[in-house]
Amino acid sequence: MRLLSRDATTGLHRLRLETPSDLWRISRLVRPGDLVGASTTRRDPEAPLDVPGAERTRRRVYLAVRAEQVEFHGFSQHVRITGPIVEGPFDIGRHHTLDLAEGDDVSILKPTLTAAERALLDEGFSGKGDPAIVVAAVDWGDSSIVRLRGRAIDPIADVRRTIAGKRFDARQGERDRSAYLDELVTVLVREAGDAVAVVVAGPGFLKEELSRRLAETAPEVARRVRVYPASESGRAGVDELLRSGRASEVLRASVAAEEAEVVERLIRALSGGSRAAVGRREVAEALDAGAIETLLVAETLLPDPEVAAILDRSRGQRARLFVVRASEAAGERLVGLGGIAAILRYDWTSSSPATGSTGSPRAAPRTGA
Repeated sequence: MRLLSRDATTGLHRLRLETPSDLWRISRLVRPGDLVGASTTRRDPEAPLDVPGAERTRRRVYLAVRAEQVEFHGFSQHVRITGPIVEGPFDIGRHHTLDLAEGDDVSILKPTLTAAERALLDEGFSGKGDPAIVVAAVDWGDSSIVRLRGRAIDPIADVRRTIAGKRFDARQGERDRSAYLDELVTVLVREAGDAVAVVVAGPGFLKEELSRRLAETAPEVARRVRVYPASESGRAGVDELLRSGRASEVLRASVAAEEAEVVERLIRALSGGSRAAVGRREVAEALDAGAIETLLVAETLLPDPEVAAILDRSRGQRARLFVVRASEAAGERLVGLGGIAAILRYDWTSSSPATGSTGSPRAAPRTGA
């Protein structure tokens, strides 16, 4: 995301959406009632009345709408913002939908920024283009390959095949394994074109064989391959690798990997007993105590006034604020814990008789819990 201009007096931000992650960010930045403008097309009202509406010439114009509905379409990588037109050459007051895609410029009026909105903007401005990383969690007969780019985890292929076992002709099993390996190599070579790294993980020896085959057939791809152990293959193996931190050096440019890892840190802190706060009440108390190192909040709670007040209070401390997508595995774990939690700088216990926390119980009882 690039900041083209900002009017400090009015709070008008002009932004360029440079990556798929920026589309997710803008969909969380725009709230109902916000004024949003962009270049768009609309039918010309000056066309002759006898011309059917569907055939009237569309003109490219700049329109600003008062947002009523915001939709993020992750699969097609679009954001749709619908509301009445408040600025434009014609049709003032009528409804229009701004359809934003990667590469578009958008203006949004934000006289004041909440802590969550500031965190999303700062994350976008430091994105540095969201380099692509291909991740494959492989094992014989069950493999998944995805592409990471910033906040986006895009499925590429689930390669599932039946491999002949010991009850069949040994040559058939060898043919099945060779064909399966060739299929994985073909997919990785095809998808690795613009990737800065190719991460291969899995529980068995297939990952090493795949790395050797790539070295033989596609040396330019093999130079970017990194191999890591994982206890599972398929999408479960991808999620395990992201949250484990094993490939942190390679995945450090991916916000999606960081998201999974920071939620895993929270879970480990919870299992330790007193280095985490869970739920609104505990997080607010830990904030009062200045104990919070990293504050995590699910995107679904951003419109909540009570949660927004807690996040705004965190701005005066050294706490890092991290917004977590609710649609991915890491977000589902956080939502299961109440949607808001914190990793603490030091051991701390709540003084409240009831914490208001939800989710799994801690490994050890907390004072007053």
